[in-house]
Amino acid sequence: MKILVTGGLGFIGSHTVVELQNEGFEVVIVDNLSNTSLSVLDGIQNITGKIPAFEKLDLREKDKVQDFFKRHHDISGVIHFAASKAVGESVENPLLYYENNINALVYILQELQQKTEANFIFSSSCTVYGQAETMPITENASIQTAMSPYGNTKQIGEEIITDTAKVTNVNAILLRYFNPIGAHPSTEIGELPIGVPQNLVPFITQTGFGLRKELAVYGDDYPTPDGTAVRDYIHVVDLAKAHVIALQRLLNKKNTAKVETFNLGTGTGSSVLEVIHTFEKVSGKKLPYKIVGRREGDVTSAYANTDKANTVLGWTSQSTLEEAMASAWKWEQKIRK
Repeated sequence: MKILVTGGLGFIGSHTVVELQNEGFEVVIVDNLSNTSLSVLDGIQNITGKIPAFEKLDLREKDKVQDFFKRHHDISGVIHFAASKAVGESVENPLLYYENNINALVYILQELQQKTEANFIFSSSCTVYGQAETMPITENASIQTAMSPYGNTKQIGEEIITDTAKVTNVNAILLRYFNPIGAHPSTEIGELPIGVPQNLVPFITQTGFGLRKELAVYGDDYPTPDGTAVRDYIHVVDLAKAHVIALQRLLNKKNTAKVETFNLGTGTGSSVLEVIHTFEKVSGKKLPYKIVGRREGDVTSAYANTDKANTVLGWTSQSTLEEAMASAWKWEQKIRK
């Protein structure tokens, strides 16, 4: 079966392509290379022994999307990762986020609605919950007013998919991830942020390597045990495997609704300082950091209730925070050689 993976050379996308190929799927990757490198294809091939088909394509160009689906009319499923994803950047440049994250989604769904059967996995986010009222967060938690344009694009995206599925042959699963970190154990692929990292762990590993002078910790006055923000950090390989399981659920017609939603996390919250100390433990390095003011768009605490994914999908996260941080550090050392 041929599966389209948009943003398939990105961090989560590339790890999912590996898991798809390991399960025997034929993969076509579409990516505009705005936040990754073509070298990721080599890493995927080194792990799986197979190079996926790749097309450089900007999904904001509607005619290019139409042309792609004309040429690839035999696609059985789409896993849609392609999106801008940094909370801080979205606050500074909202229109970039609305154009990139909404337009691309609409253009893909317009093509899928023409098919007699279409299976769609959406890369969503726990940001749709905003600052949830209770922890851990279940899929039934109310969707709060978005705290950033990025979070809003995920909320709007989910609504667009739900509205489309009601009146078309599209079946969809919305996967709300918490905080993906780490790298493939082979160190063939990992997170490759271009420019200054927007996410905590690559900033930690770059600081540990000496590329950055020090890490900024945004706020130590949150109502948490150590005052720093709490998140649910999930190993990217665990996350990638969940996408394959979700896709197989749709392909095997096991879904019980046109649109299903699952949280993907570990079920455990870790503070920023805990993540720093875990890095120091696995790397043997002291990490320079300073406390600065809170960052707009950040919530106090977010970690998942994963019961639904565990029972319905039969998926659980396997890796510990230590294992994830160790893999991220191993990857950082490899790419700096």
